[in-house]
Amino acid sequence: MKSRFAPSPTGYLHIGGARTALFAWLWAKKNQGKFILRIEDTDKERSSKESVDVILQGMDWLGLDYDEGPIFQSDRIERYQTVISSLIDYGKAYYCNCSKQRLDTLREDLVKSGEKPKYDGCCRKKNLTNGVVRFLNPDEGQVLFKDYVKGNIEFSNSELDDLIIARADGSPTYNLTVVVDDHDMDIDFVIRGDDHINNTPKQINLYKALGWNLPSFAHVPMILGGDGARLSKRHGAVNILSYRDEGFLPKALLNYIVRLGWSHGDQELFSISEMIDLFDLNNINKAPASFNHDKLVWLNQSYIKSTGISELVDQLKYHLDKQSINTLDGPNIEDVVESLRDRSKTLVEMAQSCAMFYRDFDSFDSDLAKKLFQAKSKPILESLLGELNNLDLWTADKIHIVINGICEKRNIGFGRVGQPFRLALSGNGKSGSIDKSAQLVGKDRTLSRLKMAIDFIESHS
Repeated sequence: MKSRFAPSPTGYLHIGGARTALFAWLWAKKNQGKFILRIEDTDKERSSKESVDVILQGMDWLGLDYDEGPIFQSDRIERYQTVISSLIDYGKAYYCNCSKQRLDTLREDLVKSGEKPKYDGCCRKKNLTNGVVRFLNPDEGQVLFKDYVKGNIEFSNSELDDLIIARADGSPTYNLTVVVDDHDMDIDFVIRGDDHINNTPKQINLYKALGWNLPSFAHVPMILGGDGARLSKRHGAVNILSYRDEGFLPKALLNYIVRLGWSHGDQELFSISEMIDLFDLNNINKAPASFNHDKLVWLNQSYIKSTGISELVDQLKYHLDKQSINTLDGPNIEDVVESLRDRSKTLVEMAQSCAMFYRDFDSFDSDLAKKLFQAKSKPILESLLGELNNLDLWTADKIHIVINGICEKRNIGFGRVGQPFRLALSGNGKSGSIDKSAQLVGKDRTLSRLKMAIDFIESHS
């Protein structure tokens, strides 16, 4: 069994495309088949190498590996032209030289009369030798096919057009190339968005004209924003690599998008192996899915808490590098990640929180400092400074005992000590457990930062 993902390199890999790729990838894996990546780049004006690179990077980041490819349509032009010539030779396609003006007028007249706008076959019997090439679509009968998502679908041939399969310059068009490619690559399942449903009967007629076996079809509903409109930039990041830059784990994103239109009972969290074992085209919903950014954040946080430390560190390196954080100048990064994972919603947040362990700072968050570094906090921080300085063993347990002791002596809650201590230690109030964080920051740095906080209070009193 073979399935494929066939993006056009006219932009980035978006969330809808990634879901289509994931569904096709899962179906191939589930059936011990092969997954093919094909780049449909025959549109020379809109296709770009930059888009190809972004698509490949997105697939690689998501971990959607392919058994064959990337295969570029631009390398197969001769094959398409051979098929087009064959269709012409066998009277199943013809040249058309109708002007744009004539076609526009024809369309306007048909719309005015309440008819479906379609080509009238004017050039069918002219035996022309130049112009665009049109496929001779049957005038009678029906096109019937079973869709694994939508069920049985029927089109009347009388509603279909003599579609253009080659432009005047000889370059092939989408419906021709996709049929030739899926046949030549032995694609058994065509899994794609339901915006292609209207193309399917045209392609089926091309298959029949060429005497080729049909693949199976599964058309996946679109993804909508929370407001019910088609997903767009205003609903949040739609470029897959934007989610990487925002600090999402690839497995978390895969888990989220697999649930956009597919379900297995009430289960929310799926490992990759569970996705493969449980995925079934018949369980894809017919209705559009709704994108919920808050749900994605929740899922990402769950993955941060449960992902193995070494894998988490590997994913975090990208964000540490972006923030120029050198982890060689400080504690073991795995220990730091372990201390931060329960408080981090994204890897960006985690990387920002990592900064306090590897580089010093000379100022505090101004809003938090106004709130937490008040005159009444000074004696508390001074007590911390003195008692922590006397510790012979610098461990989280010992630091915790010191904090609790100050709370008991002063008859105050933990927050009265912990909150200003956290700000002094981090500079921005963002850290994991305060005692563990202090242990990882180290004694000298902790004491120095407490002294800086005390000096701040004195200078602002």
